[in-house]
Amino acid sequence: MLRFPAATLLVLISLTSGAALAEDAAPAFRLTSPDLVPGAPIPLAQVYNAFGCTGNNVSPALSWSNPPAGTKSFALMVHDPDAPTGSGWWHWVIYNLPANIAGLPARAGDPAAGLMPAGAVQGNTDFGTAGYGGPCPPAGDKPHRYHFRLHALKVEKLDLPPGATAAMVGFNINANTLGVAELTALYSRPATTGE
Repeated sequence: MLRFPAATLLVLISLTSGAALAEDAAPAFRLTSPDLVPGAPIPLAQVYNAFGCTGNNVSPALSWSNPPAGTKSFALMVHDPDAPTGSGWWHWVIYNLPANIAGLPARAGDPAAGLMPAGAVQGNTDFGTAGYGGPCPPAGDKPHRYHFRLHALKVEKLDLPPGATAAMVGFNINANTLGVAELTALYSRPATTGE
């Protein structure tokens, strides 16, 4: 058994505690938006404009900070686990976002707007098209949760076929994730009259 003088043990304990504090003090990987408040209702500007919903379908501006060391690209998945489908609903799927960016402007989810960074791919959502599709839960349902999850990836690019499903994209994202930053907001709409 090794024996250390008391002064040496005190120094070793101090160094170990200092290292633990430094690790604990590392800022967390964060995802924020000026358009969304965590846990609060999603504004009409971001709501879908079809299937009985009358929003503007504008993707929210997003920004992120403190990605994990070794991040080589980002991917964003927006999912409603409360949709009555048995598997939820994918509202936005983006991958191959370059590691040197720290956000997306509002409307970046509109493929016609041309606001995505070069090389980024918007995958198909459960609406059957690429790009952002806002919330549109059934009328009268409880508030649905919309999870905006930004994944920091250990690869520069995901090589996926055109038209890959959100599930296939998600599988490849999760296989390469170093860390996840999440923002969750809510949306519901009242029951229609006459029901």
